[in-house]
Amino acid sequence: MGAFLAEALDAKGHQVAVIERSQELCERLAASTSAVIIHGDGCDLRYQEEADVGNSDVFAAASGDDDDNLVACQLAKTYFQVPRTVARVNNPKNERIFNKLGVDAISSTTIIAQLIEERTTLGDIITLHTLKKGKLAVVELDLPEDRCRSCEIPLRDLGLPQGCVLVSIIRGEDVIIPQGSAVLQPGDTVIAVTEPEKEAELKNILTG
Repeated sequence: MGAFLAEALDAKGHQVAVIERSQELCERLAASTSAVIIHGDGCDLRYQEEADVGNSDVFAAASGDDDDNLVACQLAKTYFQVPRTVARVNNPKNERIFNKLGVDAISSTTIIAQLIEERTTLGDIITLHTLKKGKLAVVELDLPEDRCRSCEIPLRDLGLPQGCVLVSIIRGEDVIIPQGSAVLQPGDTVIAVTEPEKEAELKNILTG
């Protein structure tokens, strides 16, 4: 995961430094990216110094060990005052601890479980992305083909809840940026930004 992330960020033009224990992986990354590759332990202060962590905008720990990831992020925050630290969390039970310590925790287990749940709940709102640590969500909702409660009514008259904004309407091959006078049509896909607690109200207004 760390190697893939390094290659992806390097390809987008970011300045990347990687600290990696595996000599074999270091050699592979050195051949495939322009990133600075350091053979060492990311939990060791001297290797973080060698990677110039003090001048980084973000420090990411992506090993398969939650303890190592937490220690590495805490070092980056405490000694180098890195503005943002992000850690892979292998055990979802550890997410709360990481977040309380100021480390953005990303659990692949939790994300995959949420995606499966969303994709298997037919007709429900699908969460595409979360923002501000879960305080906002980008959601998708398909309108019914018949008995569409919200269709043919100007958006300004739908009474959408506060904290909810419709950002686009997908109609066939067209993507429409909606204005207050726009009207929805049966079968439209609606993309909205909403507070998670308003999702049920949004769905009720749009689909009944």
